[in-house]
Amino acid sequence: MKTRIISLALGLIMLATPAVFAKTTQVTDRMQVCVAQTVSENKAIQQRLKELGYYKGSVDGVYGQGTRSAVIAFQKANGLSADGIVGPKTAKALGVTLNSEEVAQSGSDLYLLAKCVYSEARGEPYEGQVAVAAVVLNRVESPEFPNTIAEVIYQPWAFTAVHDGQINLEPNSTAYSAAKDAMNGWDPTYGCLYYYNPTTATSSWIFTRTTVVTIGKHVFAI
Repeated sequence: MKTRIISLALGLIMLATPAVFAKTTQVTDRMQVCVAQTVSENKAIQQRLKELGYYKGSVDGVYGQGTRSAVIAFQKANGLSADGIVGPKTAKALGVTLNSEEVAQSGSDLYLLAKCVYSEARGEPYEGQVAVAAVVLNRVESPEFPNTIAEVIYQPWAFTAVHDGQINLEPNSTAYSAAKDAMNGWDPTYGCLYYYNPTTATSSWIFTRTTVVTIGKHVFAI
């Protein structure tokens, strides 16, 4: 079932609780995303990109939008899939060594989705964490937005956790379970398009959206 979604452009449209995005269909066939997740690996990637002239930022180990944009530029210049993800092929082209076990783990959409859930919704009730993962998957299914979990999560200004580096935190078992449940089709938001925290949201635009359900501190709306 196709669901729709509206982007929550943090910093550009409003100051709201981190947005994340959902779907009811299963996406286990997309488990191919590879992102170097450790700080040391990210620093090595940034340093190499800086040496090659693709990256101008700080070598801080935070895989944010600046690093991702540099990776995409490098990939395009070297005939690689320009997805902004440092998997084995891109790492090899960069001359960066990644731990094979970590790459295998972080190479799954499940891992990245769990990281998003943990960084965006830790502390929320379990159903609310599943809802966050579900919204990510809905955005993947929308023709208006990128069609992979990685591209959705790393879309500029879409998620506070990416902007402030919290996306690099290691997810716990609860976040993994929530991501799995969402991937298996549980959507507690009933197809909602985005969510926000009404106590912190400041944009009048967000309050014009139709509320479907409130879970924990988050309002899920269409």
